[in-house]
Amino acid sequence: MTNTGDPASGFAQRVDAAILARAQSGDMQAFATLYSTFGRPCFNLALRILGNRALAEDLVQEVFLKMFSSIRSYRGDAPFGSWLKRMTVNATIDQLRSQRHEPDTDSDALLQQQPMADAAPAAALDAWSLLQRLPARSRAVLVLHEYEGYTHAELAELFGQSESYSKSILARALKRLHDLIAPTPGTAPCHPAN
Repeated sequence: MTNTGDPASGFAQRVDAAILARAQSGDMQAFATLYSTFGRPCFNLALRILGNRALAEDLVQEVFLKMFSSIRSYRGDAPFGSWLKRMTVNATIDQLRSQRHEPDTDSDALLQQQPMADAAPAAALDAWSLLQRLPARSRAVLVLHEYEGYTHAELAELFGQSESYSKSILARALKRLHDLIAPTPGTAPCHPAN
């Protein structure tokens, strides 16, 4: 992955080798240390992708339970934070796959509700609010590519699709965000997706 060592993501924090060894031998205090170090970055990533606080909280619990049961298999080929980040991303993608009730594509029908112009100017340009107006898969592709530095090849592998799939989803998501911020003259303003 391109940016798994990005300090801004929170996953680049160093893990003391002794803590890691203790966690691999089943020491619960070492697990607590890992959770206090990486729980917030896992939650933030899950929240950005899923857009739902409760789902993100549940996902973090699942990730740490999985980490608890699989930490003995961590070989140290990549930094621990990168390994845990990958586990978190995989869990969020699995969660999106289970949410079949939400469309996988960027449908204009999702935009035919309350206009952005009704929102307060500060709220209208809030990044979090804008991300929430994207369908789940669009938000995931955008967050993973633009914020987390995943390549289109990596996204294709994660989603089980072609690279052109992630490129197309990303282009439409960026266009939608652009239209939300500054609608094209002569067109109806974009509306939030609920």
